[in-house]
Amino acid sequence: MPALFVVLAGCAPIPPTVSELPVSAAAIELDDTPFYPQERYQCGPAALTTVLTKSGVEVSLDDIVDKVYLPGRQGSLQVELLAAARTEGRLPYVIDGTLEAIWKELAAGRPVLVLQNLGVAGIPRWHYAVVVGIDAERGEMVLRSGTDRRRITPVSTYLQTWRRGGYWGMVALAPDELPAAVDRSRYFEAIAALEQAGRAEEAAIGWQTALREWPGDSVALFGLANARFAMQDFDVAVTAYRELLELDPGLSAARNNLALALLEQGEYGTAMEEIEFALSGDPDAALEQELRDTEASIRRRMAGAGD
Repeated sequence: MPALFVVLAGCAPIPPTVSELPVSAAAIELDDTPFYPQERYQCGPAALTTVLTKSGVEVSLDDIVDKVYLPGRQGSLQVELLAAARTEGRLPYVIDGTLEAIWKELAAGRPVLVLQNLGVAGIPRWHYAVVVGIDAERGEMVLRSGTDRRRITPVSTYLQTWRRGGYWGMVALAPDELPAAVDRSRYFEAIAALEQAGRAEEAAIGWQTALREWPGDSVALFGLANARFAMQDFDVAVTAYRELLELDPGLSAARNNLALALLEQGEYGTAMEEIEFALSGDPDAALEQELRDTEASIRRRMAGAGD
């Protein structure tokens, strides 16, 4: 089993204002965004189906309801929405909690799924909607919301409800897309989550996209190699691991994975050389055990090949 890596990200919401929009921010509205009127308490599935369909996924509202709607809560949690987007081969990316971030995504052709709290202090009324337009000059937002295909909301009102929702918003990216304003750590975390959801092929495309933005990035190279390993594309995996080790020869976890990929190619001698090199580097106890396990696997395969 290849060694994995963890990418952590965090951001604190900063109260946005309409004044943060670029001076040149023209009114924009994605008229072709689909609309799915919600059933009672099913705004989450309706909103997610909207952004997935706009991104090119062929999916029905009923399918998404089955994946994210929690009858006991009479709604959906953000984690369910993100997980369901991954099952459809999309990379859900949580944007910065600013109007500028929303405007940039709209300008890139992507509607933004947002969480609002339409209630009052102490009596929350959570609601998911999809922002499809902003007109800064008129001070208006355009949303697909509830049973309204085109709900016009004053920016000030929208900001109040969005603030109570923690300024949370997401876009559904195709694996070869970058968000309009990308945060490296958050984007890498999103790709890693996609791979952990069993979408190795889409994750590999995501890592390749990351490498176009950040050439030679060690985390992206490690991610690409691991995704290709999971796809049993060992030639590409070996190439990526070796490129990574040229940048950081002491990265024993990558060397362990390289040995495993070489083992799958039948390169037993070369695989053993890589493990012996890694073990000579005084790895920590947990990694040493993994290296020893890989060493044992190589010896078993070598013994079997000699029978």
